[in-house]
Amino acid sequence: MATEDENPSQPDITAMLKDQTSACKAARDAIAAGGEVMLFDGQGPQWMVLGIAATRLKRSLKTGRTTLGLDESVEILRRLHRDEQLRTGDIAAADRSWFYTLYFDATRTELLACSGVKNERPSRGDGQ
Repeated sequence: MATEDENPSQPDITAMLKDQTSACKAARDAIAAGGEVMLFDGQGPQWMVLGIAATRLKRSLKTGRTTLGLDESVEILRRLHRDEQLRTGDIAAADRSWFYTLYFDATRTELLACSGVKNERPSRGDGQ
Protein backbone atom coordinates (compact mmCIF):
# COMPACT_ATOMS: atom_id res chain seq x y z
CA MET A 1 0.00 0.00 0.00
CA ALA A 2 1.34 3.43 -0.92
CA THR A 3 2.03 5.82 1.91
CA GLU A 4 0.78 9.39 1.88
CA ASP A 5 4.35 10.54 1.09
CA GLU A 6 4.36 8.39 -2.04
CA ASN A 7 0.87 9.41 -3.13
CA PRO A 8 -0.13 12.76 -1.60
CA SER A 9 -3.45 12.88 -3.48
CA GLN A 10 -4.74 9.72 -1.76
CA PRO A 11 -7.24 10.62 0.97
CA ASP A 12 -6.85 9.36 4.53
CA ILE A 13 -9.33 6.50 4.30
CA THR A 14 -9.00 5.58 7.97
CA ALA A 15 -10.09 9.08 9.00
CA MET A 16 -12.98 9.00 6.51
CA LEU A 17 -14.33 5.73 7.94
CA LYS A 18 -16.52 7.14 10.67
CA ASP A 19 -19.89 5.57 11.42
CA GLN A 20 -21.57 5.68 8.01
CA THR A 21 -22.36 1.96 8.36
CA SER A 22 -21.68 -0.89 10.76
CA ALA A 23 -18.74 -1.99 8.55
CA CYS A 24 -16.64 1.14 9.16
CA LYS A 25 -14.93 0.04 12.38
CA ALA A 26 -14.04 -3.37 10.91
CA ALA A 27 -12.66 -1.68 7.78
CA ARG A 28 -10.54 0.69 9.92
CA ASP A 29 -9.26 -2.32 11.86
CA ALA A 30 -8.42 -4.11 8.60
CA ILE A 31 -6.33 -1.14 7.44
CA ALA A 32 -4.56 -0.92 10.82
CA ALA A 33 -3.72 -4.63 10.57
CA GLY A 34 -2.04 -4.17 7.20
CA GLY A 35 -4.99 -4.44 4.83
CA GLU A 36 -4.57 -3.20 1.28
CA VAL A 37 -6.55 -0.14 0.17
CA MET A 38 -7.27 0.27 -3.52
CA LEU A 39 -9.01 3.37 -4.90
CA PHE A 40 -10.44 3.26 -8.40
CA ASP A 41 -10.07 6.23 -10.76
CA GLY A 42 -13.29 5.84 -12.72
CA GLN A 43 -16.70 7.19 -11.84
CA GLY A 44 -20.08 5.58 -12.26
CA PRO A 45 -23.63 6.87 -12.02
CA GLN A 46 -25.53 6.25 -8.79
CA TRP A 47 -27.97 3.85 -10.46
CA MET A 48 -25.15 1.59 -11.64
CA VAL A 49 -23.23 1.56 -8.32
CA LEU A 50 -26.52 0.98 -6.46
CA GLY A 51 -27.42 -1.87 -8.82
CA ILE A 52 -24.12 -3.63 -8.18
CA ALA A 53 -24.44 -3.25 -4.40
CA ALA A 54 -28.08 -4.38 -4.42
CA THR A 55 -27.22 -7.44 -6.51
CA ARG A 56 -24.35 -8.29 -4.14
CA LEU A 57 -26.77 -8.02 -1.20
CA LYS A 58 -29.40 -10.19 -2.89
CA ARG A 59 -26.85 -12.89 -3.77
CA SER A 60 -25.29 -12.79 -0.32
CA LEU A 61 -28.68 -13.30 1.31
CA LYS A 62 -29.52 -16.14 -1.08
CA THR A 63 -26.24 -17.99 -0.54
CA GLY A 64 -25.83 -17.24 3.17
CA ARG A 65 -22.62 -15.26 2.75
CA THR A 66 -21.73 -13.12 5.79
CA THR A 67 -21.91 -9.37 5.15
CA LEU A 68 -21.41 -6.27 7.24
CA GLY A 69 -23.08 -2.95 6.43
CA LEU A 70 -24.12 -4.01 2.95
CA ASP A 71 -27.83 -3.48 3.58
CA GLU A 72 -27.06 -0.06 5.07
CA SER A 73 -24.88 0.85 2.08
CA VAL A 74 -27.66 -0.05 -0.34
CA GLU A 75 -30.06 2.22 1.56
CA ILE A 76 -27.56 5.10 1.59
CA LEU A 77 -26.91 4.74 -2.14
CA ARG A 78 -30.64 4.50 -2.84
CA ARG A 79 -31.19 7.98 -1.31
CA LEU A 80 -28.78 9.68 -3.74
CA HIS A 81 -29.77 11.37 -6.99
CA ARG A 82 -29.90 8.95 -9.92
CA ASP A 83 -27.47 10.94 -12.08
CA GLU A 84 -24.94 11.59 -9.32
CA GLN A 85 -21.47 10.25 -10.12
CA LEU A 86 -19.76 8.05 -7.53
CA ARG A 87 -16.33 6.56 -7.03
CA THR A 88 -15.48 3.31 -5.31
CA GLY A 89 -12.57 1.60 -3.64
CA ASP A 90 -11.75 -1.65 -1.89
CA ILE A 91 -9.99 -2.80 1.24
CA ALA A 92 -8.68 -6.35 1.38
CA ALA A 93 -7.90 -7.57 4.89
CA ALA A 94 -4.27 -8.66 5.23
CA ASP A 95 -5.36 -12.28 5.68
CA ARG A 96 -7.95 -11.94 2.88
CA SER A 97 -10.72 -12.99 5.28
CA TRP A 98 -12.83 -9.90 4.51
CA PHE A 99 -13.23 -7.55 1.57
CA TYR A 100 -14.69 -4.08 2.04
CA THR A 101 -16.19 -1.79 -0.59
CA LEU A 102 -15.95 1.96 -0.16
CA TYR A 103 -18.48 4.30 -1.78
CA PHE A 104 -17.39 7.92 -2.33
CA ASP A 105 -18.83 11.07 -3.86
CA ALA A 106 -17.50 12.09 -7.29
CA THR A 107 -14.60 14.09 -5.85
CA ARG A 108 -13.65 11.39 -3.34
CA THR A 109 -13.81 13.97 -0.56
CA GLU A 110 -16.72 12.29 1.22
CA LEU A 111 -17.08 8.63 2.09
CA LEU A 112 -20.78 7.84 1.76
CA ALA A 113 -20.86 4.19 2.80
CA CYS A 114 -18.78 1.09 3.47
CA SER A 115 -19.73 -2.56 3.22
CA GLY A 116 -17.92 -5.79 3.98
CA VAL A 117 -18.23 -9.33 2.65
CA LYS A 118 -16.55 -12.26 4.38
CA ASN A 119 -14.38 -14.39 2.12
CA GLU A 120 -16.03 -17.73 2.72
CA ARG A 121 -17.57 -20.47 0.70
CA PRO A 122 -21.23 -19.56 0.39
CA SER A 123 -23.81 -22.11 1.35
CA ARG A 124 -26.16 -23.25 -1.38
CA GLY A 125 -29.45 -21.44 -0.87
CA ASP A 126 -31.20 -23.74 -3.32
CA GLY A 127 -30.63 -26.91 -1.28
CA GLN A 128 -28.08 -28.46 -3.63
